[in-house]
Amino acid sequence: MSFTAFIISCVGRAVDENKAVHAIRNWRSELVLFDKVDLATVVEATQGDQKFPISHIIRSVNSKTFKVIHEEIRAIQTTASERARGPRNKSKRLFWLVPAFVRRLFYRIVSRSPRWLKKNVGTVALTAVGMFGKGGGWAIPIAITPLFITLGGITQKPMMSQGRIEIREFLNLTVTFDHDVIDGAPAARFASRLKELIESGPVPFA
Repeated sequence: MSFTAFIISCVGRAVDENKAVHAIRNWRSELVLFDKVDLATVVEATQGDQKFPISHIIRSVNSKTFKVIHEEIRAIQTTASERARGPRNKSKRLFWLVPAFVRRLFYRIVSRSPRWLKKNVGTVALTAVGMFGKGGGWAIPIAITPLFITLGGITQKPMMSQGRIEIREFLNLTVTFDHDVIDGAPAARFASRLKELIESGPVPFA
């Protein structure tokens, strides 16, 4: 089963319990809250001997099980070649040919359009940079969504457990918030709840 799918399911449940963390401000500086959590992520696909990333938005992750999210990710990987040749990816490549200042102006305008962002970018983003390398490490992204989760890899460290020192696996995870949307205390409560869900282990069929 996909470890990324498990983390996504935990994020969906944590956001569902703390919906303010993925709110978006509109042009009137009003907070727009969403019931459905649309999470953008990057899926690593293989075509021949080449591996390449594919961006994908998983809709309503807060209402999907770990197993359903896992199957959606595997389906994306299966149809990787068709997606890579699709019109959406071609338009993305053309967009990156536009001068940087034009792209920045575009993002500045659409960042105040909650419905556009939710449809095209999602309200939450997750990237697993650890899947492209080995070992642990931390990463701080440049986020366009109000909530951004970065998985930096897994490393082994000693820790005390029942009076004994044991080697355990630790996940390096960075949570980035939009401080115009959420304050420190609710952000800390969200991070604590996400940690509890991850440590409790997967429930694939619940």
